[in-house]
Amino acid sequence: MKSLCSLFVLLFAVNVTVAQFTFQSPTENIQHVSNPEVVVPIVASISYQGYDETQAYFGEGEYEIFLDNVDGVLDKPIIILDGFDPGDARDINGLYSSFAFGGQNLADIVRNEGFDIVILNAPVYNTDGKDIDGGADFIQRNAMVLVELINEMNDQKVGDEELVVLGPSMGGLIARYGLAYMEQNSLEHETRLFISFDSPHKGANIPIGLQYLINYLADEFNDPQAQAIVNSVLNSPAAKEMLYDHLLGHLLAGSPTQQDPTKLLPAGAPDFRDAFQAELDALGFPQDVRNVAMINGAGNGTTIGMPGMQVVDTNLSITAGVTADVSIHFTPEANQTNNVTTFTTFLIGIPTDTFEADAESGAIAGVDAAPGGFSNISNALGGGGGNPVIQAFVDALDQDQFSFIPTISALALETEDDWYATPDLGDSPFVAFHIPSTNEGHVQPTTQNILFALSEIRQQPLGVEEVSVNERFQLERNPVGNTIDIFCNQTTLSPTVGVKIYNSMGQLLTQQSAEIFSNKISLPHTLSAGLYFIQLDGGNGAQTLKFLVK
Repeated sequence: MKSLCSLFVLLFAVNVTVAQFTFQSPTENIQHVSNPEVVVPIVASISYQGYDETQAYFGEGEYEIFLDNVDGVLDKPIIILDGFDPGDARDINGLYSSFAFGGQNLADIVRNEGFDIVILNAPVYNTDGKDIDGGADFIQRNAMVLVELINEMNDQKVGDEELVVLGPSMGGLIARYGLAYMEQNSLEHETRLFISFDSPHKGANIPIGLQYLINYLADEFNDPQAQAIVNSVLNSPAAKEMLYDHLLGHLLAGSPTQQDPTKLLPAGAPDFRDAFQAELDALGFPQDVRNVAMINGAGNGTTIGMPGMQVVDTNLSITAGVTADVSIHFTPEANQTNNVTTFTTFLIGIPTDTFEADAESGAIAGVDAAPGGFSNISNALGGGGGNPVIQAFVDALDQDQFSFIPTISALALETEDDWYATPDLGDSPFVAFHIPSTNEGHVQPTTQNILFALSEIRQQPLGVEEVSVNERFQLERNPVGNTIDIFCNQTTLSPTVGVKIYNSMGQLLTQQSAEIFSNKISLPHTLSAGLYFIQLDGGNGAQTLKFLVK
């Protein structure tokens, strides 16, 4: 059983540890050459005291300059920041390579145009007797390291070209905080452009059901390595600052694993999450900078699965005579409660232990299925990695993807409690956007979002990339009658549409193809009274609608 714990926790933790794992694109055809000897250490001049710390500490980092291929002079710096990276698993070279797309690399392209790339990495270090894991440390302390780097680059650069700062994932929060801090403290940042790349301005999400499972397995089997991962990843300062819903907000007093039955609604880590979001909101965005955003979540309401749906429900054979039933669900539909985690062990068919946890949603459905840049459970588990237990778990997954950075969060919208709302771009603090029509992997570089970034860097902005609020599919009436009648606009690519209907628990009830006649689909049904979801795919991405039968 101990080995099972280690496997589950270690492999699940990859998804958390590498918060940008989908940002790690293939590195073929990348032409840069990294020289470890030119990596430069940097120490912040401004200290920071975390919420649970008794004193302030000076943050540390390391950076490397990749000069342009035109004149080889540092005169047009673009700073790229590290994101969430516990244990410094992703080095500077990995950060550079992560901008690869279609056999090219953003960094290579801009260097060929005369821009210089400066990559800031967050290492593991010791300062004043305290061990600090920079990639999982307080966002504020990392921001002070960025402030120091900005000052150094402005001192070192030739000419008066202003900086560009690109922050993927947590790096976007570091960049936002650092630039705004400098403005509010009368520090010149000489920065013209801030690019936020799928950053959690209103919080990140890891399904609470997964968090419960990881934490339970680590504690129940007393595996020190597994527990260390829980402590250094899920319970790291950065994770506790960013996660909208955190297991520490739900635990029974005095228990490391058991759920408090009065704390089922989403809750962040106590003394961290709310404090950080309030601080970030009060700080706002830098005002003397052009703030733009590239996000990976769909802007048209396309969801990732269904609230409350089953993620996995399977029996795993661990060793001879030892099995385990594992069940995980997404957080539920609005104003509902459902089980999100069940783990029961059996010895020769006799149950020996059971762990269960529930979740409740308030007025808005749980965030797990919301439009957003997604993560994949199977990717985090390495597709099984050749381990039969993990492979069996991956094979049994009913839902692989979950919303990691909700669209609403990446756009920094104030409607953060309604993760399913159609984004009102006029309410976003960003002046230009790249927003896809389908959900993409978190911080996944694509031809489209890289072209957007290039247009901004080159100061040839494409302007606001509009996301039409006019949906491809619209219900004629809701509640529906004897038929489900849907209007179709002209953006569908096919005269037929794939149709899937789910119940409120996310169970697939029917799957079929429907023909469009006069821009309309009519689907007869025999559904009983209740709430349902219909997913429609016209060839350019799926859209999900909610409807009632009375």
